[in-house]
Amino acid sequence: MERKIYSLRSREVNRDIFEAIRGGKKKVETRAATEKYRGIKSGDTVVLNCAGKSFRKKVGRVERCRSIGAVLKKYKPERINPKTHTAKEAREMWYSFPGYREKIKHGLVVLHLN
Repeated sequence: MERKIYSLRSREVNRDIFEAIRGGKKKVETRAATEKYRGIKSGDTVVLNCAGKSFRKKVGRVERCRSIGAVLKKYKPERINPKTHTAKEAREMWYSFPGYREKIKHGLVVLHLN
């Protein structure tokens, strides 16, 4: 089976999340289930990029959720973003990303990173 490499970009304003993933404190990452991310599978590699820095992580498990509500039924907000503690804060976080309100109509991809 051919393994693929995907690029995940983070905005400078989200550098803390980038660093939490790099340091292993955050092991669950979500992305809108757009065509770009729907194909990510267990065993693939993601290259995370933020402000000129990058690192690689192996994808363990991948889940697809239909909505933010479905993600929050399975995961506490802190697992998605250590700064969020309530469902409301988590929703506000997702909606703060440019174009995300429209993109997440396709659902979300939940990546477990090793």
